[in-house]
Amino acid sequence: MMKLFLSVITVSLNSEVTIEKTIQSVLNQNFTSFEYIIVDGNSSDNTIKIIKKYESKFHQKNIQFTWISEPDSGIYNAWNKGLKLAKGNWISFLGSDDIYLDNVLEKYASVILANQNADFIHSKVKLMDKNKVKFIFSDTWKWTEFRRYMKIAHVGSFHNRKYFEKYGNFNEKYKIVGDYEMLLRAKDTLKTVFIDEFTAEMNDGGVSNQNVVRAFSEARIAKISTVHVLKPIAYFDFYFSLLKYYMSSFLKKMNLNLRKK
Repeated sequence: MMKLFLSVITVSLNSEVTIEKTIQSVLNQNFTSFEYIIVDGNSSDNTIKIIKKYESKFHQKNIQFTWISEPDSGIYNAWNKGLKLAKGNWISFLGSDDIYLDNVLEKYASVILANQNADFIHSKVKLMDKNKVKFIFSDTWKWTEFRRYMKIAHVGSFHNRKYFEKYGNFNEKYKIVGDYEMLLRAKDTLKTVFIDEFTAEMNDGGVSNQNVVRAFSEARIAKISTVHVLKPIAYFDFYFSLLKYYMSSFLKKMNLNLRKK
């Protein structure tokens, strides 16, 4: 049987408020056949101090721990740096404001060992806003839907190294949806496995949430250039997604105002 070794990559930039919880959630896993890599973008706050604080703790648990800190050109440039450092058969990307739930790496390991020919293994993920669940990602992957909309959470998922070897690393021209574009490359041949359990919580403060128009615009470009979705359809998806987003925001504000009265 293949000896399983996982790589978990976290990218950070001035993440002193959140990264300690992220690191602790990785360190506290009971499964230890993995390495943890932090790629920092030359933080100017206390992020590096926090990272150094945990270096010896990983070594005490016999978990390989690597970190670098240098300027980068964006998330996917940093993720590609992490890929170059990674030694694992399977690779995950955990944001510096996201956390793993207890003992989920052990769960992932068992699913991976039973599905070694898969490309991508993902799970249910909670999107959090001030300690409250704002949204739950829980969809299985379906090509007919995925080619139009990114409906699965990249957080709390693992990628087969062989997928990157076949399709290449992240396209750094994208600043928000490079993870979506990368998975689109396999089209309907992408082999996925869904774990019907929660494995991670992501904070509702990510780049895509702060730049909604750009995120939808990049998704439109990715669909046209990578899977050749017809332009009228891609533009329809773009405006429809924007309309849904703004309608949802408007209704939430209305409900909030009603509660205050």
